[in-house]
Amino acid sequence: MSKNSKDLSLSSTRELDKFIEQINKTPATFNGNSIGRILFALDATASRQHTWDHACHLQNEMFIEAGKVGGLQLKLCYFRGFNEFNFSDWLSNSKQLLNIMNDVHCAPGHTQMAKVLDLALSETRVRKIQAVIYIGDCMEESLDHICQKAGELGLLSTPVFVFQEGNELVAKRAMKEIARLSGGAYYAFNMQSANLLRQLLAAVAVYAAGGKKALQHYSEGKDQAVVHLLEQLK
Repeated sequence: MSKNSKDLSLSSTRELDKFIEQINKTPATFNGNSIGRILFALDATASRQHTWDHACHLQNEMFIEAGKVGGLQLKLCYFRGFNEFNFSDWLSNSKQLLNIMNDVHCAPGHTQMAKVLDLALSETRVRKIQAVIYIGDCMEESLDHICQKAGELGLLSTPVFVFQEGNELVAKRAMKEIARLSGGAYYAFNMQSANLLRQLLAAVAVYAAGGKKALQHYSEGKDQAVVHLLEQLK
């Protein structure tokens, strides 16, 4: 293994440990009906096309794994272009979601994280959302404004799990605060750690649908990263 590969591995391990520690502090939001409700939010601005295509495949495993412990309802939302913000109905299977995602093409524009958090707030006040998942790479909005909304989600026990592609420092600071204030978790990834992202997204879906016991069962035979995640969920 080259020195660069070792450095990348160590860096990924440190980031994973931080993510695990944050999830360990997340209050359980398991509902008795075993149907996890997740708001799945993605940045669909121009720089995100390759990650959007990858997310089309990632979402399938979330439905598969959550379905083994109960079920999953997922609402897709995304922003792109000039002030364009879209969201789907609540969907109960991967095929429905994939059909929508395949028709979306990324377009230049600024981030609209405040609208994502507003949607999460309005939805969870009507019917509980177990988790919000957000995947993006940058942040171009007022941190104070966003943090206020993230804090409101925290009071409603609706954690935001933020996955940042890359390591842009302004976005990193903002995304970590969103995760912290909402009671969620932050994890930075790149395309070299895409497999780990797939497993972590599936783990969040299982946790939303069935709680910690379901996550324990899911971790059996999985990557060591998921096992480490479970070890912290005492």
